[in-house]
Order: sequence, then C-alpha cells, then structure tokens
Amino acid sequence: MREPEPRHSPSSIELLLDPDAEAAVRAEWDALAARGLSSLAGHTSASNRPHVTLVARIDLSPPDPDAFATIPSFPITLGAPLLFGSGDRRVLARSIVPTSELIGLRETILAAVGPGEDAPHTASGEWMPHVALARRLRVADLAEALDLIGGDIRAHARSVRHWDPATALITTLAELPRS
Repeated sequence: MREPEPRHSPSSIELLLDPDAEAAVRAEWDALAARGLSSLAGHTSASNRPHVTLVARIDLSPPDPDAFATIPSFPITLGAPLLFGSGDRRVLARSIVPTSELIGLRETILAAVGPGEDAPHTASGEWMPHVALARRLRVADLAEALDLIGGDIRAHARSVRHWDPATALITTLAELPRS
C-alpha cells in the first residue's frame, strides 16, 4: 500500500494593516468569540494577524525586498462582510474595497515571485481581497455574527510579510512608509 503524499499548506505573502485597523478587526474577532461563535480570536500564534493575502502557493519563496522599496503606505477600506465556501460552515470575512494602489501592489508581488501555481483564492481572476473574521462559522449563526460587525473600517497598508507555515517563519519584506 502506498503512503499518501504529505499535504503542505501554501506559503503566502500578506499585507498588514495599521495598528488602529488591526485593533478594530481584533475587536470583531473578540465579539464573535464572546458570543461563542467561530472566530479567529482563539488562534493566538504570531502568524494570526488581520491581513490581506496577496498570493499563496506551495513552496513560495520570499521575493527580494527591493521589489517593495518604493511602495508607500496607502489607504484601505474594510467593507461589507462576505462568505466563502459551501456547506453549513463558511469563512466569514470583511471585503476589501479594491484600489489602484492595492492592485498595483499585488501586481508588483506577482512580478517579483514569477509564475507559479497559485492557491485558488489568490489565482489570477479569482483573487478577492478580504480580511478573515471566522473560518468555520455555521450558516445558522450568520445573522447573529453580522449583528457584531460594525461599519466600514478605514485603514492604511503598513507592511508586507511572507508566512511559511512549514517552518512557522514570518519574514517582514517591507515596511511601507507613510506618503
């Protein structure tokens, strides 16, 4: 009998938010958890910060940080809630209003890492920028969860990092200077 191939989680390049926006998202995580709903609040590792995944791939090496040297911080709006997945449990997230700066940053990153097999949620034509709030929210709990999510969150892009779950290594690629 052949042993199954080991499953690897994809590495990712992620955009982090300013401290006030991060605190606002964490407050929503905490509100969901306080009601006994699925939430990312319970995942306390250093890798679990509110973020926007820009690209995810198996064996994604961090690009040269020089690729980000001229990118300034830019505004981001965390907007309406959305659901991903199917079945009775879904990912609950906040949408990110796309801007030319965000799309430009993603294009810079894709050029820096070169071609590859992107995870479905970050593949060209499939990428939907978002910040996750809960990974396994019961659809039956959606109305209660939505009552705990506030209005738009105004944020600024602050840094870009590489996350490698195989090694649990977080590498800061760029701190985005305020413009």
